[in-house]
Amino acid sequence: MSNCKGKLIIISGPGGVGKNTVVNAYINSHSNCCFSISFTSREQRSTEKEGKEYHFVTKEDFEKKIKDGEFLEYTIFMNNYYGTPKTNIMEKLDDETDAFLILDIKGAMNVKKMYPDAILIFLLPPNLDILKMRLQRREKDLNTQVMNRLKKTSNELKEVAKYNYAIVNDELEKTIVEIEKIMIANDCLCAKNK
Repeated sequence: MSNCKGKLIIISGPGGVGKNTVVNAYINSHSNCCFSISFTSREQRSTEKEGKEYHFVTKEDFEKKIKDGEFLEYTIFMNNYYGTPKTNIMEKLDDETDAFLILDIKGAMNVKKMYPDAILIFLLPPNLDILKMRLQRREKDLNTQVMNRLKKTSNELKEVAKYNYAIVNDELEKTIVEIEKIMIANDCLCAKNK
């Protein structure tokens, strides 16, 4: 048995690529994993539950949390705040629990500076047409928002080389298997270096 700490896994990718679906499916089928639920000031979608996808707070509450130093990282996207709470992440890692974070590229790079052993995985769409279709299915995403997200995606794809791994998320089960392989490979590295 390895005496390694838990792994910090950062999942990034364009909006609509399925980051939450992938992380939730992985955690539901693997023990000893947790998901750090981010805070956001954006409006809650009808399909989302408080405390499951996000903790939804007002802009004022979010800004107070920033002032109080409660975030590991935070960013602004489409005039809304998104932030990763510090609480419990390091404790989970010390307890040998693997912690998943869903972050944008800037947030991922900021956390990687503080925690160099973090595993960075970038989820890619099968193609941009499928991504556009996924975005249009979202109840609140209007055509302007879809176009803004697609523009952002082209910039994000230029940053994939900064990640340890890239996975095309075309089939959920296949994506889970790819993450399992990454975790096994990192367990072997950890055991080898201890």
